[in-house]
Amino acid sequence: MKNLDVETLSSTSNIFRVADFGCGVGSNTINSMQDLLQIVKKKYISQCPTSSQMPEFQVIFNDQFTNDFNTLFTYLPQDKQYLVASVPGSFHNQVLPKSSLHLAHCSYSLHWLSRLPKELRDERSPAWNKGKIHYTSAPPEVLMAYATQFAEDLDNFLSARGGEMVSGGMIVIVGSSIPDGMPYSQVVNGIMFDCMGSILMDMVKTGSISEADVDAFNLPIYACPPGEFIEGVERNGLFSIEVIELMNPAPWLKGPIDIPVFVKHVRAAMEGMFSNHFPSKSIDELFDHLVLKLSDISQQLESCYRDGLQLFAILKRK
Repeated sequence: MKNLDVETLSSTSNIFRVADFGCGVGSNTINSMQDLLQIVKKKYISQCPTSSQMPEFQVIFNDQFTNDFNTLFTYLPQDKQYLVASVPGSFHNQVLPKSSLHLAHCSYSLHWLSRLPKELRDERSPAWNKGKIHYTSAPPEVLMAYATQFAEDLDNFLSARGGEMVSGGMIVIVGSSIPDGMPYSQVVNGIMFDCMGSILMDMVKTGSISEADVDAFNLPIYACPPGEFIEGVERNGLFSIEVIELMNPAPWLKGPIDIPVFVKHVRAAMEGMFSNHFPSKSIDELFDHLVLKLSDISQQLESCYRDGLQLFAILKRK
């Protein structure tokens, strides 16, 4: 964040506000915000060497109303040198006062769609996603429906942040992505989503669930390619792009995928979506079969593209 002008930003207020949008629960959330604060403090010392006093810092954590902020706050260090607040609500809307925010952070949250495109469940629509649960390997109309919804969500997110941020403020965004033009079926998650859909259709045949339930279920997840992200930011017009690049989300993972452990993590993150839609007794069956199915295609998973699947972007408020 070499272009973060801490001196100018701090001159507008004696409080420097940092917010984490889609914060979730866990120690990583706290650690990420403390890392950002350290960067800001070092910049303040270098840019304002004659200042006798550091500004006050306030960290704001935002997520849905159902987020367990009380648990999140148990990870706060006792010697923290910043004020803390939680603000529940959708980050697709304004949640903070106008021109009150200096620095924002959003990690692995934007890929969750605010809602599923209604045409995915419309039998009369070319985007009806019958027998599938994601746009992976689906007709192009399904992919377009997902992309259109993401573009709307991104515009709402940027417009909300644009109102909250002071001029020169910055947003750091980290999230799921994929190289421009690459089919999602060439990455591990895409293959896994296809396997999940296939398992659910097998469960229809055995009577564990109904076909109507499968046809009505779609995962609200979209990995935006950088080209679409750039178009969305430029169309919105409130921010300039300081940095944008694709990165390896887990460069330390060099060896074979441990399928049971992988599925365990997937279940922890996604079980709620399935259990809210399908009978509770079918959830164990789904994830047990997922371990078996992925194990059968382990060589295919190992050969998948893994490098540029994480978008890193820094945006600056105009």
